[in-house]
Amino acid sequence: MALAVCLLLDDRAETAIRELWRRLEDAGVPSMLTHTHGHHVPHLTYAMLRSYDLGAVTESLSTLPDRSPMPLHFDALGVFRRTRCWLAPALTSDLAERQAAVVEAAAGSGADLHRHYVPGAWVPHVTLAPRLHLSDLARVALPVYDVLPLEATGTSAALIDTTTGKRYALPYLL
Repeated sequence: MALAVCLLLDDRAETAIRELWRRLEDAGVPSMLTHTHGHHVPHLTYAMLRSYDLGAVTESLSTLPDRSPMPLHFDALGVFRRTRCWLAPALTSDLAERQAAVVEAAAGSGADLHRHYVPGAWVPHVTLAPRLHLSDLARVALPVYDVLPLEATGTSAALIDTTTGKRYALPYLL
């Protein structure tokens, strides 16, 4: 079980990404819509914690300042070598600074951070299809580029248990 520290998106962007997930499913490409527990919400993960104490993580994150909504600009499709495809936001200094602060606070709680979320190694993304076969890439690209560019706003934050999809809303924006 892992815990994701997530930036959640505005309603318009969430709707656009959920529709994109539906279009991928209709094209025969399994997306986050049906992956694992089926409770996925479009989000950008700041940190993935492999082991943690939920109360300690929440308390540590509460020491961070409440931030203003964050504009995000998505204009690219990315693919990790293990076949996960995703929307790539522009990496602004604000996004990088927020992610580094979240990682520092989460690590300060004693949580074990996944190595892909270390600042400098982290690749910001919103997952579309977690088990993409490279032969399906063309079927993914067409509907994605119908949606891009996508302007979004990070409007809230949550902790998400990746095993169950259970969300713990945070009362402040990270």
